[in-house]
Amino acid sequence: MERRLLVVFALTFLVILLFQPLLKKFGPQPPAKPESSQAPAQNPAQLPSPTPMATGAAVVKAAPGASGKKKAAASAPRQAASESETVIENDDYRIVFTNRGGRVKSWVLKKYTDDKGGPLEMVNSAAAEKYGYPLTLWTYDETLRDKVNSALYVTTTSSQGPESSFSRTPSSADGGRAGTPVAPPEIKFVYDDGDVSVEKSYTFDRDSYVVGVRTSVEVKGAQVTAFPMWPAGFGSDTTGPQYATGQIMYQYDNKVERLAIKKISGGGTLPGPFHWAGMSDQYFAAVFLPQDPQNAAMVTLRNAIEIPHGGSDTKQMDKVDVLGAAVGSAKGASDGRLYVGPKALSDLQSVAVPGITGAEPDLRAIIDFGWLGIIARPLFLWLKWMHIHIVSNWGWAILLQTLVINLALLPLRLTQMKSMLKMQRVAPQIKSIQEKYKKYSLRDPRKAEMNEEISALYKKEGVNPAGGCLPLVIQMPFLFAYYRMLNVAMDLRHAPWMWIHDLSAPDPWHILPVAIIVTMLIMQRMTPQAGMDPAQQKMMNIMMPGMLGIMSWNLPAGLGLYWSAGQLIGIVQQAVMNRTSLGREMREMMEKRARKKEK
Repeated sequence: MERRLLVVFALTFLVILLFQPLLKKFGPQPPAKPESSQAPAQNPAQLPSPTPMATGAAVVKAAPGASGKKKAAASAPRQAASESETVIENDDYRIVFTNRGGRVKSWVLKKYTDDKGGPLEMVNSAAAEKYGYPLTLWTYDETLRDKVNSALYVTTTSSQGPESSFSRTPSSADGGRAGTPVAPPEIKFVYDDGDVSVEKSYTFDRDSYVVGVRTSVEVKGAQVTAFPMWPAGFGSDTTGPQYATGQIMYQYDNKVERLAIKKISGGGTLPGPFHWAGMSDQYFAAVFLPQDPQNAAMVTLRNAIEIPHGGSDTKQMDKVDVLGAAVGSAKGASDGRLYVGPKALSDLQSVAVPGITGAEPDLRAIIDFGWLGIIARPLFLWLKWMHIHIVSNWGWAILLQTLVINLALLPLRLTQMKSMLKMQRVAPQIKSIQEKYKKYSLRDPRKAEMNEEISALYKKEGVNPAGGCLPLVIQMPFLFAYYRMLNVAMDLRHAPWMWIHDLSAPDPWHILPVAIIVTMLIMQRMTPQAGMDPAQQKMMNIMMPGMLGIMSWNLPAGLGLYWSAGQLIGIVQQAVMNRTSLGREMREMMEKRARKKEK
């Protein structure tokens, strides 16, 4: 029985390492590329750096009730003489647009900070300089792509009422903020040189991470396929492991696909339909929601940049892959919405996605709770409820939840001890039966009689052979679900607890992994292990804590806190159970067997 328990431990933790690659290998494969007479280019055209020729910047800030749309009249000329900036700001973000390409230079999420505590910049400036800034356009003609993304557009804004004016000041680091700006419901960028005509318009809400995006490109009066894109990762990524969490995602009805970096080809086209499609890393996402899902298509982008090793100031450089996505209509102008924000369940659930059948009509599927989502998601909602209503710190909320879970699983510990005791009581009879049939080979039909006799003995004595392992098997999914939950829980990003500054990152001092090893050693020595010979017991007492301690060394600190606290609670429970008649009987049987071994 103890050997089986050891096998269960080893196989269970092997599943942690292997289940995701196996799912990716045998899960649904990405759809094949559509046949096209136009071969897509591999990389977006390199954009020229903005020149310091801006003479002014429009500063606008979202105001209540900014929801209607008015089309601004086309201004002449259709090409701007100099570069200028327009700043859009609401409670959630601050976006800096430039009329060079009608693109985004900066996209700051105001409620979040980067790893150094500064404003969270979503634009990856290093990658954007090489492969394109957000809301540039993807066209299959590279020359046209380069032209429309580097041209100087004429900027127009539509506003509510005659009082919606804009303060214009020379460009500055803060965008030229002045006065009390009023937000336009729409900003439009227009370019026309007689052959190529481009129109890009953006609409904004007061309290949402969603931006409306409409783009149209015509060459000599003929509509050309042009997709708005988020081409070059996120500014929140600074280390290799952070870049490695990047993936391409899309959903249509209840089907959600997630493509890891190794499955993505640069410039490859995925046909729709899509209700939403885009890219994400561990905590943030940029996804497009097409107005016409049936005719939507997505171009996947994959490029490489070099970053300082470990994200610090060093001469050693690491090469990492940067993902991007361009999503729009394969037929005519592209019209839709763009969500750029956190993978926070409350924010994603607030974005309605009309037309979805068989799944929730919002963006919650962006969060991947994995194959144990049926446990992980309720655990997270419960943890969040505790954080809001009982304790205001995520670390203490985890400890409280761990206490409740372990108290709820206490009956399973008692069941496990009873099952082990029954197995030990019938162990001499089982050994006698096995000796009786020892002379027969495994292929001998008489071996089946041995199994029948053992089964009859189990039934007579009320023994369940799996009873000792079943409680453990029931407890393990909670550990796996906690691991998955903490890996995607946006709320735990940068959440502090005592000496830990980020519960979603490894313990910087490795106190919790050491605590896991120590508490497991104590637990092994306290737990009666009747029937196990001293050599096996010594191996179990040393090997298992050491193996699990190594595995937990770089796990999120929140998981280490849950695990070590659970072990500590288990020690207290085991100490109490050892004083019961059941615990004393098991220990006496264990000591009796040890004395026989010594003789």
